[in-house]
Amino acid sequence: MSRCGHLMWSKALDVYLNIRPDIKLSNTPGAVDDATATTALYLIISALRQFSIGERSLRRGTWKPAVSESAFDLTGKTLGILGLGGIGLRIAELAHAFPMRVVYYNRKPNPNAPEYCEYVGDVKKMLGQADVVSVSVPLNAQTRGLVGEDYIRAMKKGACLVNTARGAVVDEEAMIKALEDGHLGSIGLDVFPDEPNVNPRLLEFTNATLLPHMGTHNQDTSRAMEVRTMQNIVDYLKTGSGKDIIPEMQ
Repeated sequence: MSRCGHLMWSKALDVYLNIRPDIKLSNTPGAVDDATATTALYLIISALRQFSIGERSLRRGTWKPAVSESAFDLTGKTLGILGLGGIGLRIAELAHAFPMRVVYYNRKPNPNAPEYCEYVGDVKKMLGQADVVSVSVPLNAQTRGLVGEDYIRAMKKGACLVNTARGAVVDEEAMIKALEDGHLGSIGLDVFPDEPNVNPRLLEFTNATLLPHMGTHNQDTSRAMEVRTMQNIVDYLKTGSGKDIIPEMQ
């Protein structure tokens, strides 16, 4: 079984791991890197510049809102990436063009990281340096709720939190609390812990840019995922295995 898309993936994974472990599952790594990274970049820009407030104001017919005191440019700011895999690397590349300074935390340095990506071995020190934190880690038992109260409070006051990974990686209550008391200056989310349900409290924050998990929804990425899926099937038929077997089954 090859995964193309995210619909009900976690539930399907539980079924196959516990009931049919003989059936191998594969995914489509790399196919979604560009689309997810450009989504993260959009969220970073919109959250820092408060563009979503401007769009809502225009649609109401009230023209331009007063956001000068709460909006910031990207140039010269520090982007902290939590999880520098394929998607994180692509986010770093895009952000570097502004330029933004890029720091990151992994369990160990990424040997493929370019020179401008600065590895910080202490996650809280990395968080404390960042004006924007972008979350790019997979969801598993170890990362569920990873970005909780302690991580969020380790961020700079007024920093921006962006999540294009999985909603459950971030402790939603801790994030909302930090928005309410002003510790977080803004957020950008493409993912939520109980999709398609969205916590209505998030809708109250004008400094939140929210997308309905549409980071990979475009023709180019869909085709790339389909091609990778078909190659997984061909590899299995030819060799009895595939190159993209998920880590849980390797």
